[in-house]
Amino acid sequence: MTNLATERLLEEFPPVSTTEWQSAIVRDLKGADPEKRLTWRTDEGLGLRPFYRAEDLTELACVDTLPGVFPYQRGARATGEWQIREEIDAANAEEANRMACAAVAAGAEGIAFSGISVGSAGELETLLRGFDEIPVHLVRASELLIRMLIERRNETPYTAGISTGCDALTSVEFATETIWTVPAGLVPFTIHGAAFAEAGATAVEEGGFALAAGVDFLAALAERGVDVNHAAAALEFSFAVGSNYFFEIAKFRAFRMLWARAVESFGGTHEAARARIVAHTSKWNKTVYDPHVNILRTTTEAMAAVLGGADAVTVTPFDACYQAPDEASRRLARNTQLLLKHEAWLGSVADAGGGSYALETITDFLARESWRVFQNIEARGGFRKAQSEGMIAQALERSLAAREQAVASRRRVLVGTNQFANPAERVLGRIDEQRAKADLRGARTYEELRLRTERHAAKGGKTPRILLAEIGDVKMRAARANFAANFFACAGFTTQVRRFKKAEEIAEADADLIVLCSADAEYAVLAGDLMPKLKALGRETRVMVAGNPENAEELRAMGIADFVHVRSHPVEFLTGWQEKLLV
Repeated sequence: MTNLATERLLEEFPPVSTTEWQSAIVRDLKGADPEKRLTWRTDEGLGLRPFYRAEDLTELACVDTLPGVFPYQRGARATGEWQIREEIDAANAEEANRMACAAVAAGAEGIAFSGISVGSAGELETLLRGFDEIPVHLVRASELLIRMLIERRNETPYTAGISTGCDALTSVEFATETIWTVPAGLVPFTIHGAAFAEAGATAVEEGGFALAAGVDFLAALAERGVDVNHAAAALEFSFAVGSNYFFEIAKFRAFRMLWARAVESFGGTHEAARARIVAHTSKWNKTVYDPHVNILRTTTEAMAAVLGGADAVTVTPFDACYQAPDEASRRLARNTQLLLKHEAWLGSVADAGGGSYALETITDFLARESWRVFQNIEARGGFRKAQSEGMIAQALERSLAAREQAVASRRRVLVGTNQFANPAERVLGRIDEQRAKADLRGARTYEELRLRTERHAAKGGKTPRILLAEIGDVKMRAARANFAANFFACAGFTTQVRRFKKAEEIAEADADLIVLCSADAEYAVLAGDLMPKLKALGRETRVMVAGNPENAEELRAMGIADFVHVRSHPVEFLTGWQEKLLV
């Protein structure tokens, strides 16, 4: 009965061909080019189309595999479960242990100690007291610490794993020596893909660089007689997860498949080819202004990591970019994952996005392009050689510059910072400015603009009064006033929007800067009326136009000081006007 009912339902929806879909799009666009209007060009170089169909998957690899099955594109496990890992940033072993125990009691399933550098066996015992059954990651791991962990692991029975953040390629000699003695459950080395992402890498580069580093590690140890299965078992991969939701999901899927193929090529078993991936929410896109938006960012980032199949996920507290997180912000970060696991049930299904035409296409693209990055590095002699010659740094520099330019021009939106900012918000007095500068973050250029305005006011300086004068054309005046208000808010300028009927009324208004908001065709008449009236009143108030009219030179000759529009470079423009307004 169910099948019959389904068949009858589907009869109401006859098949629609790709050609019919494309024709409908062309009709709706009324002649506009679909490629220009609807294709999204990503930082990674993929042109994402507005729709995908089953036929797009016919040439893709691994689409028909299952979660938990080699090459693990659909997940290293047959379930969607993951470990909620909490980072503890305390420099004292006793305090770090206390905070970690409290976090576990409140729902954390694993702990990463990031603030402490352990120097003795006694300190290690204090730090790990009560953690024999809880997975632990030690971020700052020296060779001495790894030796102490091996000794402790051999003496003390564990039911949970321990891993460290020791860079796998810092000393391959030490790695070779260590791997022969590593007990089960201890993962001593990490490939830090996250470091590439935080330094500017695209999803393609993060995956390609991490793969190259991992392969270099396997090759170096193979030359020293270490079995590939042992070498692969000694590695954990860390990735940062950003806000490009579907690409972040696909990034994990693509990398697992590439790593599995790489281990297989060295003669490793399918079991050894399972990549252990941990993810933390990105630092790069977090903001000091409107900081609670960071909670929303980390939520989508955690979702992407979970749906992408990360083994452990750390959500950074929303305020970590400008102050030491307190218990409340740490609890919010922890509860984000608890909600995703216990209320949104994201762990109930492995690879929930598997089979999505668009997601599978993105996964395939990232895998191919990351493999190309890897091959280029191999052609240079491997990761360590490419790194020593500056190839990796140069690539990161280029990607970072492009990313920062996208933020500066507002093509890449940081809500509350370079778009939709709250000009009334003040952060001086509640932030640690040194901490705010500690990490590479996209918002910092705009934050410096805002802080400059705040510091000026805090020292008793005059806050500029900017009048957005709506006049004339009903549609254009409101649109341009809204644009200008949003634009000036990025520098912390407070604006007042008023509607006028005559130029005389504008001239009499009290302001440090007047922005005329109307239609291009009306500006010449407005400027011709307004400028003489301001002069007659003895006022030297600067006047700006919202828009980029063709007769800009004519308007400048009348006394118009500047033009604000979508092609204005926000940072340069606002910095210039801070200086002109003596901020």
